[in-house]
Amino acid sequence: MQIIKVVTRNLVIHKHLCQPKLLNVSARLHCSTVKGSKLPLASGYQPKPVEEAYWEREKEPTNEVKSGCNRGPYRMILPPPNVTGNLHLGHALMATVQDVIARQQRQLGYDVQWVPGTDHAGIATQVVVERTLLATKGKTRQEIGRKAFLEEIWKWKAEKGAGIIQDLRQLGCSLDWDQEYFTMDEQQAKAVSLAFVQLFDEGLITRRNSLVNWSCALRSAISDIEVENLDIKEPVEIAVPGYEQNVLFGRIFDIAYRVVDAQLENDGKLEEIVVSTTRPETMLGDVAVAVHPTDPRYTKYRNRTDVKLHHPFRDETIPLIFDFSVDSEFGTGAVKLTPAHDKFDFEVATRHKLEGRRVFTENGEIDEAYPEFQGKRRFDLRDCIVQRLEQLELLREVRSHSMQLPICSRSKDIIEYMMVPQWFLNTRSMCESALSELKSGRLQIMPSTFETDWERWLTDSRDWCISRQLWWGHQVPAYEAFDSRGNSCWVAATDEKSAREKAITKLGTKEVRLTRDVDVLDTWFSSSLLPFSVAGWPNESYKEKYPLDLMQTGHDILFFWVARMMMMGLKLTGKAPFQRILLNGIVCDAHGRKMSKSLGNIVAPQQVVQGASLDSLKAVLQQSSDAGVIKPQELKTSTESMMKMFPSGIQECGTDALRFTLLSHNIKHHFINFDVTTCYTNKLFLNKIWQAMRFTLGSAQILGITLDEFETLEGVQLNMWDRWIIGRLAETLSICSESSSNYNFHMATSALKHFFYQNLCDVYLETTKNAIKNRSHDAYVNVATLTACLSWGLQALAPFTPFVASELLQHVPLNIELKLSDYQDPKLQAEVADIVNVCTNVRQMKSRNQISNRHSPKLSLFAQNEEAEMILRRHLAQIGVLTRCGNVELELLNEDSKFSKKLNFFSTAGALCSFGITIKEEFTIPVEKREQIKTTNKKKLKKLVNELQKYKVRVDNEAFQLLADTATKTHFNNRIKELQAEIENLIRMAA
Repeated sequence: MQIIKVVTRNLVIHKHLCQPKLLNVSARLHCSTVKGSKLPLASGYQPKPVEEAYWEREKEPTNEVKSGCNRGPYRMILPPPNVTGNLHLGHALMATVQDVIARQQRQLGYDVQWVPGTDHAGIATQVVVERTLLATKGKTRQEIGRKAFLEEIWKWKAEKGAGIIQDLRQLGCSLDWDQEYFTMDEQQAKAVSLAFVQLFDEGLITRRNSLVNWSCALRSAISDIEVENLDIKEPVEIAVPGYEQNVLFGRIFDIAYRVVDAQLENDGKLEEIVVSTTRPETMLGDVAVAVHPTDPRYTKYRNRTDVKLHHPFRDETIPLIFDFSVDSEFGTGAVKLTPAHDKFDFEVATRHKLEGRRVFTENGEIDEAYPEFQGKRRFDLRDCIVQRLEQLELLREVRSHSMQLPICSRSKDIIEYMMVPQWFLNTRSMCESALSELKSGRLQIMPSTFETDWERWLTDSRDWCISRQLWWGHQVPAYEAFDSRGNSCWVAATDEKSAREKAITKLGTKEVRLTRDVDVLDTWFSSSLLPFSVAGWPNESYKEKYPLDLMQTGHDILFFWVARMMMMGLKLTGKAPFQRILLNGIVCDAHGRKMSKSLGNIVAPQQVVQGASLDSLKAVLQQSSDAGVIKPQELKTSTESMMKMFPSGIQECGTDALRFTLLSHNIKHHFINFDVTTCYTNKLFLNKIWQAMRFTLGSAQILGITLDEFETLEGVQLNMWDRWIIGRLAETLSICSESSSNYNFHMATSALKHFFYQNLCDVYLETTKNAIKNRSHDAYVNVATLTACLSWGLQALAPFTPFVASELLQHVPLNIELKLSDYQDPKLQAEVADIVNVCTNVRQMKSRNQISNRHSPKLSLFAQNEEAEMILRRHLAQIGVLTRCGNVELELLNEDSKFSKKLNFFSTAGALCSFGITIKEEFTIPVEKREQIKTTNKKKLKKLVNELQKYKVRVDNEAFQLLADTATKTHFNNRIKELQAEIENLIRMAA
């Protein structure tokens, strides 16, 4: 018997572990020795006790296994989840991606600094707390006042923020919790104020009256990311906050503007210009009508000077102007200009030096400048305007019209573009700096397809509106100063004392009165500082933790957050905050639909981890409705959809299966379809590994040894299958290492799943059972090989599934010396692959025909040639085990071969051989079963012929002969020969 000698108890010096092609050991693995006769593992994998045991071990001081490679720091920050609820799957994906990166970097010897935090999320948080306040107490924020309302938000933050942190911990995120931040904490507030003051003093931040996205429900400006465009194809009624009845959208109105000093037309009517608009209610603020200069319908007005039009509702005239930006194909080709409520109109009016006239107040009612309609709401005004136009005989037509309706994603209000005094940041120079980072090659964006978007956005970027009319957020550190003569100016300062000093200097008098702006800053402004503000900026010590090594987040906030971090980092620190950006896709449901309350397809990570009954899923929706988070009308639709998707609820999957499933997708794809069923399948996959560990521990007990005795496989005589599985391990670890470098985690999870499932458990482990059962010479080497595969494989799996890996790695030595490169044998890999293919074909035939052990199946192999016969003979024992055929015979297939007429089932199995299966005579084969065999072989023959034809067409192609390399040509020619032989064999056997 060959003995595997224990050489040393010391850790193997990182002889192979720091090579780029292999992964190192996990940064936090707990080691123990298996004792006693009872197996230390439960009979099956159960996520909950495994995760609870992990957290219990985390409480205890442990000797961490750290890499011998000290490569310095590796820095990341977790994009802060909003304190508006629990973690959703998008957060889970992002956090899991970063946690895998963090764990892999620790394996490679880096000191990972991964900073957690939460975002105050100004608009989102204020909206949800307002809804909850109204639903639970029947009060609005205006009724309880600003101070009391902010107290309610801080209570919400304390509850929900703690829940989010707990969700991140349970997800297994190895964050530096002692560095946790909140975007409204003292350090962040200090950084935000100082950044505003510095940019203001440089003249980059200014206050002006300009057009912004306005939510009448919120009474605040909002950013573009909070605007969703609803495509409307035909007239449809839509619920609008504040309106009891739904509002009709999807129509276009043709309205006549009569020309001043109008002449009679040929038809005897006075001259008029008919404009087309989807918003007749804004015509109170019209300042002009515009047409394209080359539009033939309006050419006659080009020769007139100062063409004026009567305004139907104002005792004044407005001009007709000509502008090349007007779309002649839209409606009548003439458009009314309302620059105070339309982006396009604002741009045209600015070019023609026309002043805007505001129609609506900040809450969506008609401005006092229009006493006839004062107090009406904007969409009620629409009906009034249309009726009056009909009375004035100026309404020409109303028809269906497709359009995009801008909606506030937070309040679901229809966006109103409004002229409101706001703070703007001039970003032109900062955009140029951020763009130069990419063009110079200093910045890498993955996937690279987003480089074009980065360049386009930064090139076209406009001034950034950074103020919001909210109560929750960082109050703008700006003061309006007045002197006794009525002069005023704005100053920015971190406190009132500094503001007064600046105001005195500006106004030239000590008699100043200060009023601080009540607005708050855009949440994206504060979060754009995070790479350096969480490091301690403006204190000089921030440089010790800045810049980051990687910025990883969702592609949907590339511009709103990532680009702005780059801009602000370069401007305020003089250094880019990161040089690599990794973007992940948006998590959708299994059908590729975006997750939303109305579809009822939102799945929370904890529901997947812990499982959820259908009743509990419905209860969560009901709670959201009771709290005012979703509307009552949405509740029924959401519940019905959820019942359809999860009729039996959600099965418990565990955290590891959730993480593994999320990373099994290509995260760089635009959308990631998450399927709960796949997640449960991955739980079963982890149970497969669990059972392999139990088998290995049990085998060691049978042999009277413990797994911790195995420290090296150097110099050990391994058989072909031992070397094959270690070769598969080597290839798997190589794929894991490469995918780690390229962030192609789906390739690593696929390789690991194939190795553990197909290679180790379904094939190699099965081939060891007889030797272990009989305690033969090979059994010790088999167990050592299993131990090495589990140890190295689990260490590669650990970043993806830390809980189960930590549990199982307690039972194997972590440092088995194994020079994996010695086992990279392509010829052996190909040979065993052919054998496995033979076994697979046999098993498939047995499965199709329901052949079991009671039939005492006998397998007959017919080798294609002498070389194939030699290969098959080397592996007859393994073929018998893997096909579960007690009797296997081998015959060379040649002209003298006589196929046994007793073969009940037959087919081909690739290039090596054909095969037949014989069962006991007492089992009769029905006629229909024989016909089914013939049909199956005919289908297989057709498939083989089609494949052969494709190869021949490719080889006969002139371009292939010219461009293909020798290896490719050889592969194609060999494959053609193999297919021809298999086709010939199948025809002969079926004859």
